[in-house]
Amino acid sequence: MKHTLSLPRICPWLLAGAVACAHGASYGVNAKWPLPGEGGWDYPSIDSERHLLYLSRATHVSVVDTKTGAAVAEIGDTPGVHGIALAGDLGRGFISVGKADRVKVFDLATRAVIADIDVGMKPDAILYDPFSHQVFAFNGQGASASVIDAATNAVVETVDLGGAPEFARTDGKGRIYVNLEDRNQLAELDAASRKVIARWPLPGCDRPTGLALDAANRRSFSVCSNAVMSILNTASGASVAVVPIGHGVDGAEFDPGSRDVFSANGEGTLTIVHETDPDHYAVAQTLPTARGARTIALDRKTHRLYLPTAQFGATQAAPGERPPILPGTFFVLVVAPAGR
Repeated sequence: MKHTLSLPRICPWLLAGAVACAHGASYGVNAKWPLPGEGGWDYPSIDSERHLLYLSRATHVSVVDTKTGAAVAEIGDTPGVHGIALAGDLGRGFISVGKADRVKVFDLATRAVIADIDVGMKPDAILYDPFSHQVFAFNGQGASASVIDAATNAVVETVDLGGAPEFARTDGKGRIYVNLEDRNQLAELDAASRKVIARWPLPGCDRPTGLALDAANRRSFSVCSNAVMSILNTASGASVAVVPIGHGVDGAEFDPGSRDVFSANGEGTLTIVHETDPDHYAVAQTLPTARGARTIALDRKTHRLYLPTAQFGATQAAPGERPPILPGTFFVLVVAPAGR
């Protein structure tokens, strides 16, 4: 039996004399940004260098200045937008336009659309892999990934995933990981060969949605619809832990600076799981947020997290039907470690 010595945690901001923490930082909601625009939302993305937050808003992408909390730009004509992948080294962004089966490419400096690419059915999650300079658009109804050469904006491969993809992550070294929601699996893709090289079961998990990754320690964190986080060793596919989270989850993040994993739960909570070491995890905090705050973006420079949501009307009678979003109530919650 393997035994692991658990050492006391030292926070990077404690070394700077800012705030003490021993077993996971204490987080709080430190801002609420009311923002204009109607409709729903999905995955947000952060451009740390330019201090910008990109919000998918059903028919358009809203761009928010994270220093002020004000909307500063809009990218229109994106029906069914799900996600925004940012290629900072190329100065481009890529938007999955779910209802049009397309990916829109825009200039990060001007926000002007510079290309419109046909992909598979209902592209949902999307990521840029800086190692291979490729964009992976995961087609929710196509059970596939459209691989785009980010320099030429051309589709170079369509990868059969063998299941319905949800969120995905890159390790920055040529490996892509994606949750297969209908298979309760995590698939591993090789970016160079553009092939699936492994499929691993997610113990305890029913319908995985959001995904976070500790690339340095080769750990994945799949958050699941049955209110658990299933943690795998991505070197072997072995299960490391299953940790309880909240209900209604759709997004997850990992902060390598604090070694905290975050699960955004639509019930109105944020579960913070602390990584004591790569084989030991525990819930450090359950933070009240707001109903519907189920997706999340992390700014690794500031350690702040952004969770979009809105206010809702009365619950509908039909089972499984979401309550209506009240017009003019969309907002973003800003979550940060205490003292930051």
